[in-house]
Amino acid sequence: MRLLLSLIIFFLLFIIACSKKSEVDEALETVVMEEDEIPFSLDYPEIKYQQIELKDRATINEIQNKYKDDSTVAAAYRKALRTLNRKELRFWRVGETVVVPDSVIADMRAYSIFPDAYFAARHIPKIVIIDNEYQAYACYEYGKLVRFAACNTGKERTPTFPGRYSMVWRQKLRLSSLDSNWKMPWTINFHKYAGNAMHEYEMPGRPVSHSCVRQFSDDAEWIYRWGEMAKYDEERNAIPFSGTPLIVVNVFDFSRTVGGPWLELKSNKSYYVKLPENPMEVEEALIPWVQIPISSRGAIPNRSRFLSAEDTLRARGIIREGVVLTETVDFNKKRREERAAKEAQEKRKRELEAASASQENETTVEEQQE
Repeated sequence: MRLLLSLIIFFLLFIIACSKKSEVDEALETVVMEEDEIPFSLDYPEIKYQQIELKDRATINEIQNKYKDDSTVAAAYRKALRTLNRKELRFWRVGETVVVPDSVIADMRAYSIFPDAYFAARHIPKIVIIDNEYQAYACYEYGKLVRFAACNTGKERTPTFPGRYSMVWRQKLRLSSLDSNWKMPWTINFHKYAGNAMHEYEMPGRPVSHSCVRQFSDDAEWIYRWGEMAKYDEERNAIPFSGTPLIVVNVFDFSRTVGGPWLELKSNKSYYVKLPENPMEVEEALIPWVQIPISSRGAIPNRSRFLSAEDTLRARGIIREGVVLTETVDFNKKRREERAAKEAQEKRKRELEAASASQENETTVEEQQE
């Protein structure tokens, strides 16, 4: 009887212990989930924006030189003006409308259109999100915003298509393989075959590039040093998508002939880009065949995907009806061919002139003999 009672008591204690352990486990799981939510906020104050029409050159000078007596504040202010307007100050023109902040903060994340925390990227060491629509990008480390910057992406006939890419290789100063006149400091290639890259170049405040992502000099240098390039296998081939992930979202509204939606924002808290819910599952970017340089076409894997990309992009409305994409041109090769043709023409001209002179000499000799 005592043995039976002891067994019953032991069994009850075991059930209670298991119950308490289950409660503890649940509590621990709750704590982990709360920590996973990356409670992160830069907590910047609201900065209101004013839209000002540049009526004359005096207005431009007044805005740009507002803090010229304080070099530290002036530098931050001018950087904010460039970032908010997505353009270099030298491209400001009379008749345009620009955005001016009512206060100055040196950290450009204060003006970000991207959220401070990106929960879906909390397990990703580094990731870049580029927004075509608002011409800006964000860099995240384990879901926390570490950089916000302006950019100018591809024009309508040579656009920067949305989708997933990754950093491949970098070069401190790159002369374009298509046109050596294009000098591109702080180049990061993010598509091996199409040649898409992030780099420093002039920023006129609109999508104007040949599918690349242009940046201001300081932003280009920063991300050049921050990004992780592709890893290589034993045969020195770049392993696909092994570099820092880079995702391009949205499409610029090319029906707009002036400016962009960033000029309509009322404050630094009035709009945030909607980020992909599953960033690493975003579809690999579709690149039309015409955007692949001829010199790279022979090495293209999955050729059919590139050949059908344009039709797919048109069906999705990413390429507007009636828009003809510009085929990638090797200007270096074109110039070489034109130079060779010109040299051949000049050589032929010299040969003809020499032959004509020789014939005239022969005629003169014959006349003298007569």
